[in-house]
Amino acid sequence: MLRCIFSLLILTVLTACNTPSPAFRGLPPTRVTVDGSTFDVRVREDRAEAIRINPEYAPRFGPIRTRAAAAMAQVSGCEVKAVGGDQALAVGILDCD
Repeated sequence: MLRCIFSLLILTVLTACNTPSPAFRGLPPTRVTVDGSTFDVRVREDRAEAIRINPEYAPRFGPIRTRAAAAMAQVSGCEVKAVGGDQALAVGILDCD
């Protein structure tokens, strides 16, 4: 029984790995790789969301933030003014003027 519960828990966690946040649901992702980090990027209006989908050992957010911003810029064609979030999910504010 414990093995079944553990298996279901693992399956649930893995299924949610690249699920977009509520503001970006329903948008198709564009997969982009920047300097070894792979992101599913979604863009809505003046915001973008980058979900890192590849495994990396103990990444710090600083380098991931820079790579996520580059991925967002590549997909949106806009300048990225600010990026917040963490090593797994980053949200950026776009300047598309």
